[in-house]
Amino acid sequence: MEIYLDANATTPVLARARAAALAAMADDYGNPSSIHSSGLKARALVDGVRALARRVLGAPTGQLLFVSGATEGIQTAVLSALHALRRRPSPDGQPWLLLYGATEHKVVPESLRHWNELLGLDFEIQAIPVHSDGRHDLEWLKQRAPRAGLVCTMAANNESGVISDLSGIATALTDSPALWLVDGVQALGKLPLQLGALRIDYAAFSGHKLYAPKGIGLLYVREGAPFTPLLAGGGQEGARRSGTENMSGIAALGAVLATLEEGQRFKPLPVLQAYREQLSAALQAAFTGLCFNAPPAICLPTTLNFSVPGLSSKLLLDLFDAAEVRVSGGSACNASKAQPSHVLQAMGLPAWQADSAVRLSFGPAVNQLFIDDACARIRSCGEALRACCLGSHTDPLPLTDGVTRFEVDGACCYVVVDAASRQCVVIDPLPELFDHLLQWLSCQQAQVRAVLDTHSHADHESVAGTLREALMNPLAVDALPINSLGWPEGQTIIPLGARTLQRLPLPGHTQDSTAYLLRDTGSLRLAFVGDTVLPGALGRSDFERSAPLAYAGSLQLLAQTLGPDLLLLPAHDYDRRLATNLRTESAQQPLLSKVLNGQLDANGFAASKAVLERNLAPTVYQTLACGAPQPTQIESGPLELDPSELRAWLRQHPNAHWIDVREPYEQRLSAPQVLEPACPALNAPLSTLINHLPDWLPEQPPRPLLFVCRSGNRSLQAARALRRLGHEQAWSLSGGLALWAKLEHTSPSDEAALAI
Repeated sequence: MEIYLDANATTPVLARARAAALAAMADDYGNPSSIHSSGLKARALVDGVRALARRVLGAPTGQLLFVSGATEGIQTAVLSALHALRRRPSPDGQPWLLLYGATEHKVVPESLRHWNELLGLDFEIQAIPVHSDGRHDLEWLKQRAPRAGLVCTMAANNESGVISDLSGIATALTDSPALWLVDGVQALGKLPLQLGALRIDYAAFSGHKLYAPKGIGLLYVREGAPFTPLLAGGGQEGARRSGTENMSGIAALGAVLATLEEGQRFKPLPVLQAYREQLSAALQAAFTGLCFNAPPAICLPTTLNFSVPGLSSKLLLDLFDAAEVRVSGGSACNASKAQPSHVLQAMGLPAWQADSAVRLSFGPAVNQLFIDDACARIRSCGEALRACCLGSHTDPLPLTDGVTRFEVDGACCYVVVDAASRQCVVIDPLPELFDHLLQWLSCQQAQVRAVLDTHSHADHESVAGTLREALMNPLAVDALPINSLGWPEGQTIIPLGARTLQRLPLPGHTQDSTAYLLRDTGSLRLAFVGDTVLPGALGRSDFERSAPLAYAGSLQLLAQTLGPDLLLLPAHDYDRRLATNLRTESAQQPLLSKVLNGQLDANGFAASKAVLERNLAPTVYQTLACGAPQPTQIESGPLELDPSELRAWLRQHPNAHWIDVREPYEQRLSAPQVLEPACPALNAPLSTLINHLPDWLPEQPPRPLLFVCRSGNRSLQAARALRRLGHEQAWSLSGGLALWAKLEHTSPSDEAALAI
């Protein structure tokens, strides 16, 4: 059974609410605007829920409108306020100020910008700064209050859980003409609300944040506050919100509000705070160095936002998900954008905290058994990390043999390990990975023979020297002088047990560009080529330290030394293709093909390449582009296999292999998947998948490979990489194990689904 700890994004629907919605569909299906008996019954239901909402929200006067959710409510409030302000001159004749909290949900600033532009206004929009604790700077607000036409603040923040000082905001606005909009979404059911006791003009709520279905919400409008309908038409809701009422949604919301008013199912504040403390203790026991990103004393009792040094939010989300614990990296509306939290940035937290934050949130209807299970799962996550050398561990663990790849914003770092001799070499270490590499290698007690760069980097400072000092024991390795890239002077190879690394200078991208050739028991296995050749690009040669006239000769030397099919591992992989070879790149990069075929000499190649490198835009990660891309043709044909077709596909491909590309810490937490018909399975994490490519690619005919992961993203990356390299039988399970499990297994019972 899953442990759902993402209640700030949405909640399951309460059983009582579901029953109320079904009853409304079956019995109270009349249109509330009709005057016959069925309509009157429906109208009575709507009026009853509205009266209940007034009591729960402490709003005996003013309007309470049923809307689709807080987004619609906020849009309506902003439109109403701006439409009124356009007719009302500001006290000093300057344009009105539109103020919003810097940590607001994105719907607020986006709505302000949208309606400000659409209405042809020229009002000035400013963000109210927050202190390091996440609360608004009330002195800043007070200074601008006389010019403010609209002020937008949250009752409680959806990411950090910080509770706003609404009384303090009201005091700051005492002499202000401003209208005041409050986003009350996260407060409902968790904080006492008395809307009528403050000078709040508008307040918006969403039912799905408190066990009601999606698509129903409330908008409070203070008596006398200006109002402009967002939706005009049939005149429903007193002509304030046209459209036939969502009867099932209103009924379900009414059931939730009734449960809240009764005060039995939803836990009181002290109990919720005790639950949070138990979860806090479990997190701190599981993750060394964990820090909470907001002070618990001023946060919702149901929300924890934390970061762990050296662990990215993506790693933690994958880890929790493997343990069937659902958490998030912040707002669900921004989850797909892979950007640091604007909330934590506004609070002035260090970049690593904002980049790696995780939010844990639960609903007020959970119970002690749920919290106990959640704490146990959290501790198991910590144990899985420690078992994979990603946490504090005292005993040496088995080394990960072969090549492990690490990636940060398109930049790649590799660790080559010979497990038998416990020796390794680090290639192109990245600053962001310093602590991670230090922990990982120290835990495994690997003997570091060298820390190398493939070239002098332009997009980041090398940390090779610092890592070398931290990890290498000069008494345990050959104490030879090293060159600027870390290679031992006078040595032709670096031995790693049965493996060796050989140096191949390739000036071009930079004057010191170098490839490192990896041999395994004498056979050439693959090459680390830096930025000389990238998937879909050639390393740029317009840097001051570049050698553009030497580039063509280096590429020809690379082809002569390695041949067309040897696997090349780049220092940058912006499109996440994992690896490449000269055959693939020659087919997709005309410039490379021409220089290898002798159609371009060194001067012609340098001149043509200079054209490609004019005004190179930053990468998708907003970093310096280290390669000049050429138009490429990506894989052809379908790549994804629908889970519903899996069994039939396995019967058609009896020699297929099932490749699980999740990382070891995820695999430790998940039960093995059982397939019928049986299919050979291999655990090949994406970080070490490179080790299998030299064996899979030469197969003729190619063996069907079905890649799987949690969501289908990493498996699709793996399948694309193989297709691009010519393996036409590489597939990804669409939607990943999450979607497949949903199709394979019966839905849990209502109580299990709600986890309450």
